Amino acid sequence: MQPVTKHLKPHAIITMTPEQYCQQKTAKSGSSFYYSFLFLPPKQRKAITALYAFCREVDDIVDECTNPEVAQTKLQWWRDTMEKTFQGQPEHPVQHALCEIIKEFDLPLKYFLEIIEGMAMDLTIHRYPSFNELSLYCYRAAGVVGLMAAEIFGYKEPDAQKYAHNLGLAFQLTNILRDVREDAERDRIYIPLDEMERFGVSEQDILNYRNTDAMRELMKFQGRRAAEYYQKAYTYLSETDRYNQRSGLIMAAIYEELLHAIEKHDYQVMNGRISISPFKKLWLAWKTARAEKLRHSKLSYQ
Repeated sequence: MQPVTKHLKPHAIITMTPEQYCQQKTAKSGSSFYYSFLFLPPKQRKAITALYAFCREVDDIVDECTNPEVAQTKLQWWRDTMEKTFQGQPEHPVQHALCEIIKEFDLPLKYFLEIIEGMAMDLTIHRYPSFNELSLYCYRAAGVVGLMAAEIFGYKEPDAQKYAHNLGLAFQLTNILRDVREDAERDRIYIPLDEMERFGVSEQDILNYRNTDAMRELMKFQGRRAAEYYQKAYTYLSETDRYNQRSGLIMAAIYEELLHAIEKHDYQVMNGRISISPFKKLWLAWKTARAEKLRHSKLSYQ
């Protein structure tokens, strides 16, 4: 496996392995996901870090590339080279890291391509008529990631797939609520248009960041739906699979805390991004990991 060389300035070269590249990509993102990885065994942590690095690579293309045609070309490169990766011919450091993981955890190519399609939707679709259309985007952007993560973490009961799918959707709906203003700055609205009409909120209200009573009621409705998806996910997770899936439960604890923070701010997401501190995320991760370990210990003694 070839190391990655990164040029910083003349005559200075830093060499990284594909795994180190993925680790740097994940840590640099500052995502809440990073905290859930800390409590995994090394093999699974390595796998989920590579998967997340892949997601970051394709997502960054859409967020950072100002020319849609160039972005489409780059995404097509990822489609083509992911197919080569599954044939044992990786080209990118992340793909090198994924090669072993794809085989070990039996991750299908179609899931990686679905994620790329989800990113591609951001280049051409900036409005969603109803939740039906939005749910496809959420599935591609996050539900599929949840399904692959569940395979990496391991499970016994097939319903764990339904748990992972619904949890992924819950995460994405939470992100949409948190990022309404930032998305509006890019002329993207992920709130379903029919729901905006029902609550008396126009596109211009969102694009101009208006914090009206109608806007807060609309955002409260979005928050309730996200909360319902968390609860729906938990109903599919069996007691025997909880410990293996604890990384997802850690993420859920962090994201539900974010939902509570948005609620405490009276859903005024138009004023700017509402977030929780890195220390709070780390504390929630430790607390959830400890609680799941104790729960697992009690189950083992029964």
